[in-house]
Parts: sequence; C-alpha cells; structure tokens
Amino acid sequence: MSIKEAFKGKRVFLTGHTGFKGAWLLLLLKELGAEVKGYSLAPKQDIDLYPSMGGDAYCESVIADIRDGARLEKEILDFQPDFVFHLAAQALVIDGYANPVETYETNVMGTIHVIQALRKLSKPCCSVLVTTDKVYENMETGEAYPEDARLGGYDPYSSSKACAEIAIGSFRNSFLHPDRYNDHQQSFASVRSGNVIGGGDWSANRLVPDIARALIKGDDIILRNPSATRPWQHVLDPLIGYLTLATNMTQDPVRFASAYNFGPEPEDERDVESMTKLAIDVWGNGRYQTPELKDQPHEAGQLNLAIDKAKRDLDWSPRFTSADAVKWTMDWYKDGREAPHDYTLKQIQTYLKYVA
Repeated sequence: MSIKEAFKGKRVFLTGHTGFKGAWLLLLLKELGAEVKGYSLAPKQDIDLYPSMGGDAYCESVIADIRDGARLEKEILDFQPDFVFHLAAQALVIDGYANPVETYETNVMGTIHVIQALRKLSKPCCSVLVTTDKVYENMETGEAYPEDARLGGYDPYSSSKACAEIAIGSFRNSFLHPDRYNDHQQSFASVRSGNVIGGGDWSANRLVPDIARALIKGDDIILRNPSATRPWQHVLDPLIGYLTLATNMTQDPVRFASAYNFGPEPEDERDVESMTKLAIDVWGNGRYQTPELKDQPHEAGQLNLAIDKAKRDLDWSPRFTSADAVKWTMDWYKDGREAPHDYTLKQIQTYLKYVA
C-alpha cells in the first residue's frame, strides 16, 4: 500500500502542528488527502512557517498545551482519529538548559498524556510518537547507534526525550501490549531523527536558521561548534519515513510497533563547518567566523545514527544527500520567503513524485 492510499480520506490527529516539522507534515498530509486536526501552542512569531503559509486553512486547529492532559484527551476522543502523529515538544537543546522543568513536563508528560488518551480510544489507531536522535547515551566513539542501544542524555532536552522513550516502552508493555492488540486496537511506534533542516525554520540557536538569518542580513555567520558532526537531513526524508512506518502499521500493527531511526546514510554525515560552506556556496556569497566562545553549555561533538532497521523493515532510505538537503533548504530561503505556502507545496509535490 502506498502512503497516498493509506492516508486519503483518513482522520489524522497531529500534535505540534504549528511548529516547523509540524507545518511541513500538515501540508504533506493535506496533499495526501487526509483530514487533519492539530493540537499545539500558538506559533511563536508571524514569520514561522505555519502562520506564513496560512496553516489554519488546512486543519482544525486547537491552540492548547500538551501538558493539559484533560484537554488533550477530549480533543483526541472527540476527533476519533485513524492516525496520531505526536510532534509537540520543547525541541531545542539550549532551551532545555534555560527551562529544564518545562522541558521535562512537555517532553515526558506530554507524551504520556497522548498515550493515556489512546488507552480510551475505542477504535483502531496507529500512532507515531516523535522523540529525537539524541536519546542515546552518546559516548562519541563514532559508532552508529541502533534502536536497541542504551538510552541516555547529557542535557535536559536529550534526557527528557530518553525518558519519553522509556515511558513509551512502559505503557506499551503495561497497557497496550502488541500481543493483546485485538483487545485494545492501538499500535504505536517511536521515531528518532534529528538535525532536520528545511525551509521555514526560524528557530534561534539552530544552525541552518542562524545561517539563513545571517546571509539575509549580510552578517557574518557565527559558529558555536564548527567541528560537531550530526546526522543532517532534509525535513521531507524523516517525515516520509514516519508516514511509511504508519502505513506499514495499518497492515501489521503488531510487527511495526517499535522504535525506528531515520537519518542520512552513515557516510554522509557532516560537521557544522562543512554544512556552513555548502550553504554559502548555494547562496552565492557569505562569510563565517569560528570565535572561541567561553562558558557554553555542553553539546555533543559527534552523533551517528544506524538506519538499517528502517531500510530493512520499511524499505525506506533517505532520498537526499546532505548536499541535496542544503540546496533545497537554502533555495527555500532565497526564493520561497515571499510565497512560503506555494514554495513549500512545490517542494512537497516534487518529492512525492518519487515516493507516493
């Protein structure tokens, strides 16, 4: 079954729909013919992708906090979804240091609230719960972490997402076990990806938005950690991975109810300085600096993901190289800012020609 066949006419509950990845997924789901109800905080700024593309026209939008379990449960049960995609989160490492309690409340209890609501949903539903590539206890050895690697997390953001993964496993085992699927009819999987780039992301303290802002203004790009290596990927690659996983879950809700990594090919991971040079090349001009910054909070120097499981089980693989991802992203910032909806939709439609 194709993702277009799986989602056409289906009801999809999407948390975090006003965020960067959420807005891309919303437009993608509408292009596939789904009916979407979103649940999220209000966008932080008018320039964000969701308001700038007119996101309210593409879903029933509920502006509420994922930490409000009673409200979330009501909205899910009223909607009676066929699919749930849980993206709502405090998604930044630096903000995790600034607001650790809110980070844990949002990322751990928010995820638990979603699963608790699903326990009361009396119809079949496939749910994809999004965490991050940073859930692993990262020893920075260069080893690519598979899904069964030890969970950990140095900083509050990473740790909170690892805690969410532990909670997902516990609730699955305790209340919604795959072996008892015929009783509860709930199938849910967790997905781990990160360092996602794409047009319309204006978050602070994130590499590509920082690059785009500097290039637009003609300022020098300031790199905090130029040698840090990450599994960079264009936003459409993991989103198609999530949809492919959910499609497979409809056909075998027991087999696919587990964790999956989505990332680039291992040999394609790049460091921050290399990504910056690619972005400048696509833009056509620009400069960067690597000043010595003191008293910076800890960030991992190297992170590698193993994607063998997704390739084997789902027949998924990244369509973009990191160079492709940078080109599509910087092209958006160059040419898509004046018509963000049209340009984003054009990129989605081009991508779907190869996968849907």
